[in-house]
Amino acid sequence: MPAPLFAPCLPDACAVPDATGPGDHPDRVLAELDLWHRQVRAQFPILGPGQAYLDSAATSQKPRAVLDAVHHYLTTANANAGRGAYRWANQTTALVERCRGRVRDLLGDPDPDTSGVHFVSGTTEALRRVALDWLVDVLADGDEIVVPAADHLANVTPWQEARDALARRGVTVRLVEMPYEPSGDYDVAALERLVGERTRFVAVTHVHHVYGADMNVHRIRRLVGEDVVICLDAAQSVGHLPLSVAELDVDFVAFSGHKAMALPGIGALWARNTRGPRYEQRGWDGTPNTAGLVSLEAAVDWFDDTGVDRIARWTIALGARLTDGLHRLPSVRILGCRHSLALDSAVQRRAGLVTFRHTGISSADLGFVLAEHGLMVRANAHCQGPAGERESSVRVSLHAYNTVEEVDRLLGVLARLDPTAEESP
Repeated sequence: MPAPLFAPCLPDACAVPDATGPGDHPDRVLAELDLWHRQVRAQFPILGPGQAYLDSAATSQKPRAVLDAVHHYLTTANANAGRGAYRWANQTTALVERCRGRVRDLLGDPDPDTSGVHFVSGTTEALRRVALDWLVDVLADGDEIVVPAADHLANVTPWQEARDALARRGVTVRLVEMPYEPSGDYDVAALERLVGERTRFVAVTHVHHVYGADMNVHRIRRLVGEDVVICLDAAQSVGHLPLSVAELDVDFVAFSGHKAMALPGIGALWARNTRGPRYEQRGWDGTPNTAGLVSLEAAVDWFDDTGVDRIARWTIALGARLTDGLHRLPSVRILGCRHSLALDSAVQRRAGLVTFRHTGISSADLGFVLAEHGLMVRANAHCQGPAGERESSVRVSLHAYNTVEEVDRLLGVLARLDPTAEESP
């Protein structure tokens, strides 16, 4: 299997860099991609001077190509899919199938003849569909599910629902909490001691929505073996990092379009269909979100043109600049790995997502202060699961359209709130 994009966030990795480390120095990456970034930034009409949108983990902004595609469809071919024989209806029906293929392309699907792509409203619905349309029919009394209880609630509550639904049938299923390193990464050594012959299903996250870490999911398959089904929450990675289902060897992938340059209300669930029975959604599908599908197809095309690899390099480098600046501020405490804060770090960097607290200002108040300076961040508990952070924090989440100036402006505002801080970059 190819090396992961990042090295695990471990202290010994910091002392002994290897080929899986972060590579180029962030400053060199930002300089190299400066012209590319300016061209990307110009494609987002909502982004004007003075307003820094730093909340892409909640929802991304939309490039003009996506907006134009939706407008063109709604003004030239708007119809329902699979319910008419006229040209507009046929075009819309073809759109649905074409979009399935584009999702497969985006995920690097190695076997499109076997896999399935199902359209949903977003990640939450996709994971609940796996739990209630598939998982409840494959588990038996005494089986176990590994649940990442410090990840997003969307990747926790569906598995609780599945357990409860089975309990009503008289089937007892045990939920095993995924163990974590202090850095927020999965503790694979501890997980190995928890996985047993009754482990049937493991839920994981590709990029953590609070700590910003690539959770090194490739290690999970090696640990659980070939028969256990792995379900991946890719809400924070699709469109941010290259994602290959062939390399990760997972069985389900769920993501939301609105976090990946498409419109709200559209998402996808990819199913490998080689472990256990074939996944099929229950019930009548009804009318698909056709405008959402247009936006999703256009977003995938935009990622192809823009380059997800370059998006990853830009946002990771920009995030490294941010963590380095925050680390210089005595009143700021960054959540997650402590070994990846400096610009010359040799371990994995955050995937453009940095969360922190201020020791003297509540996160809610700090969010209001930053908003007054045109800096749009998220400041709350971030919907983390029951084993996660209980205290509110400030999350800065970056995408291809964010600038060095925006990061430096944020650091400047925070520095002025902390007169003892060193000068930021």
